[in-house]
Amino acid sequence: MASSNNASSLGRCGGFVAQYPQDAFHLPARRTSVPEARRRVSALLCEWGADQQVRDDVELVVSELFTNAVRHTDSEKVGCELSLVGTHIRIEITDQGGPGLSAPHVQPGSVDKECGRGLFLVGALSDGWGSRPADSGPGRIVWADLPYTGTAAHN
Repeated sequence: MASSNNASSLGRCGGFVAQYPQDAFHLPARRTSVPEARRRVSALLCEWGADQQVRDDVELVVSELFTNAVRHTDSEKVGCELSLVGTHIRIEITDQGGPGLSAPHVQPGSVDKECGRGLFLVGALSDGWGSRPADSGPGRIVWADLPYTGTAAHN
């Protein structure tokens, strides 16, 4: 899997086309990493040729899921993976877990609260989302599939 270390330095939106584009990165589990995650995702999607609405929606979902991983886990780092398959983009945010953590879920009445709307927004923007145990070690992967339109869409 390629690293997005250089994707964030791209200053233009291009038409990168690959069979199944994917990218991953890790950042420290600090709230100051959330804008960096957004910046990296934005640059990557621009490189992939994603439409503006797709970029906006994916950036918002990444921000919400990354923020939840920072706030609600004992992680030292948080991972973000994006992959494009067909007409969907898969977002996976991986944390390192913590004691007694339950699966993320939308809180009843969260739409009306200042804090807690994140997963409601994720559900509204995605075609599906959920979580599963991390592939290695403690922790959890929270994923979301969003519709993709742009120059790199494949069926």
